[in-house]
Amino acid sequence: MPTPLDRAINQRAPFFAFAAIVTGVAAWSIWGSDIFPSQDPSGDPETWTHEQCSTWLRNRNLHPSPLATTAELLERVKANMRAPRSS
Repeated sequence: MPTPLDRAINQRAPFFAFAAIVTGVAAWSIWGSDIFPSQDPSGDPETWTHEQCSTWLRNRNLHPSPLATTAELLERVKANMRAPRSS
């Protein structure tokens, strides 16, 4: 007489659920969080809008204040930009 465990093993749904989980974990480990890359503003920060400055700071977890002016955000962006590496 088959047990509930035997019936669960013989069904296809658990196998496909396990296969989907393994596939998802493999895809995440290969691509990481770059599956959907962020839309970082590019170019000279002096020409960025208020929203672009906020986006740049938010993408780096620097938590821009919603009450900050564009000049204040621009100052924070410049302070947190990396210096270019010499080769």
